[in-house]
Amino acid sequence: MKTHDYSAVFRDRNLAVILLLGFSSGLPIALSGSTLQAWLTVEGVDLTTIGMITLAGVPYTWKFLWAPLMDRYVPPFLGRRRGWMAITQIAVALGVAAMAFSSPRTDITFLASLALFVAFASASQDIVIDAYRTDIAAAGQRGLAAALNVVGYRIAMLVSGALALVLAAGSGWLGGIGWEKTYLLMSALMGVGLIATLWGREPVFAERQPQTLRAAVVEPLREFFSRRGAWVMLAIIVLYKLGDAFALSLSTAFLIRGAGFSPDDVGYVNKGMGLAATLIGVVFGGAWMVRLGLYRSLMVFGILQAISNLTYMWLAVAGKSYPLLILAVGFDNVAGGMGTVAFVALLMALCDHRFTATQYALLSALASFGRVYVGPAAGYATDPHYLGLGWPVFFFLTFVIALPGLALLAGKRDAIEALDRK
Repeated sequence: MKTHDYSAVFRDRNLAVILLLGFSSGLPIALSGSTLQAWLTVEGVDLTTIGMITLAGVPYTWKFLWAPLMDRYVPPFLGRRRGWMAITQIAVALGVAAMAFSSPRTDITFLASLALFVAFASASQDIVIDAYRTDIAAAGQRGLAAALNVVGYRIAMLVSGALALVLAAGSGWLGGIGWEKTYLLMSALMGVGLIATLWGREPVFAERQPQTLRAAVVEPLREFFSRRGAWVMLAIIVLYKLGDAFALSLSTAFLIRGAGFSPDDVGYVNKGMGLAATLIGVVFGGAWMVRLGLYRSLMVFGILQAISNLTYMWLAVAGKSYPLLILAVGFDNVAGGMGTVAFVALLMALCDHRFTATQYALLSALASFGRVYVGPAAGYATDPHYLGLGWPVFFFLTFVIALPGLALLAGKRDAIEALDRK
């Protein structure tokens, strides 16, 4: 890529819009999840009720069911993508503001209903933001678009998670404003996404969107499976980050119980430094993808992901060692961030612009399938009452599990390189 072409990729205003939309997408998650749990706990709500309210997060799992509606129908303003973004962002803002005026002690059922509404509106916003990012980003920008979305998303989760708790219940000049004002502030911050929606350009394509709801449901599947090697591509989607997910599923338990670190050690290094390392990996990976292209990025970053699991094996063999802890957590999160960027770019590249909302929602749901169900398998593998593999063997196994996805990836090199020319 020529130097002037390379630099031009970074100057596109679409990337700034994608960063702000990432913030809008990440902001509501904690407000109907972990931050709400903290509020209910402080107010003395019983654990059974709190446990039931965690089901408010169900819409995020099943959002692909109504994604076809956002491909089929076009709001009467701003266009198919920006119109739906504005509607969902306003809905989230109103729902969060209504939560601010609810009391966990006297209106718990109403508050739970509002949390479910916010989660539904937020999941719907995710559908259309994913589609917008996929439609608006040029082939050479997909890695950067994915990276900026993740950065905005992570920053927003810190704002609505850690910062919201400090504001609501903390002490000192920053904290103690109460839950009502905190939730109202978070509602106002949804304006960031609305500004991005108004500032952004509506994607324009020659192809028409589905003309019937049946077509919006059936045609995305028919189009995808009409492609040569579609089943192999689906296998790559499931397997690409499976080894990484296996290692991460029990990483905290290993660091405390297996390696002998304290919870404070794990909190500072695994959570604090790990977040910073992930963001570094995301940004570096997105920038590097501009030069490497999609296939080489997937392969290089995938190999680094697999190797990073071996650093945990090294730590398991060596025992408690702070330098090795920092190396393992840092390497794993940098490589994982880079792999995430390339993987999201792959999902974007696989979507047909007529059905982006539906296809991306379905592909991302399939990708999460493996990550959701590896936890129990990892537990059986390491529990002494079952397989009892031991930590070194377990982490070597996670390295091996990463290899089939890379082998399938190598076999689809031509098809994936062709996606960069779409």
